[in-house]
Amino acid sequence: MKELFRLALSAALATALTACGNSIQNNQSEGVASQITYGELDGNRHPYVGLMVAQDASGNPLWRCSGTLMTPTLFLTAGHCTEAPAAKVEIWFDADVDAGRPGNGYPYVGQTGGTPYTHPQYNPNAFYLYDLGIVVLDPSRPMVMSQYGALPRQNILDDLARRRGLKNTTFTAVGYGLQRINPVFVEAARVRMLSRPHLVQINVPGQTGDFSVLLSNNASTGGTCFGDSGGPNFIGDSNVIGGVTSFGKNGNCAGTGGVYRIDRKDDLDWLATFGLFPQP
Repeated sequence: MKELFRLALSAALATALTACGNSIQNNQSEGVASQITYGELDGNRHPYVGLMVAQDASGNPLWRCSGTLMTPTLFLTAGHCTEAPAAKVEIWFDADVDAGRPGNGYPYVGQTGGTPYTHPQYNPNAFYLYDLGIVVLDPSRPMVMSQYGALPRQNILDDLARRRGLKNTTFTAVGYGLQRINPVFVEAARVRMLSRPHLVQINVPGQTGDFSVLLSNNASTGGTCFGDSGGPNFIGDSNVIGGVTSFGKNGNCAGTGGVYRIDRKDDLDWLATFGLFPQP
């Protein structure tokens, strides 16, 4: 199996990316998990998708990811975004978090925050197998919105691929990550963006198995990159999440993007312990 790249960045690397990004485009800055490539501004189309910063027990920022508010007190993201030494999480839901600095408290105090939990079978040495996390928000800091993300019914991606085919099974990927990366430069932002990738591989032995899917990542459909980890891949134009952004197959965020499926029974069973259930 080729090396897979987690789409999250450490705070130290994020600082370096900020300097590089600002030298290219003044209105953009770093990303810490993975960000939309060749995408478009999301604006207020998905206000329940937020930017999270994981912190250690002393409040030091560790890395940044994206994720989805599922209820006023539950935030869905990737397992590698909530793993140790993360002890707490702060979250922002502005469409342009970068423009609000430093008055918005980034990266120390967000609009809300809480305690991270990681899938019980998550293994950092094989993170792509159970790459799912939840942040339980402080009950004194709920985020009430008119709409939230929704869970998929079990095995829906298999059904869609069978009925529609790969290229006709489309997604809306949303996140706050790197806009573009190559060996020469990086463009990054803390701005919520979206792309519209389609299914490339499903249930392929080895790299994806039945736990992940590969989505397109190119100038035509867009895709994900560092800073988008944990962000939702909504099925079509719905608010139903087929999976969370998980990994890339190369360090340039090119070709395809890896998504951890959340339509499998073990994931839905674990999320049910937090009171989250698929739509009827």
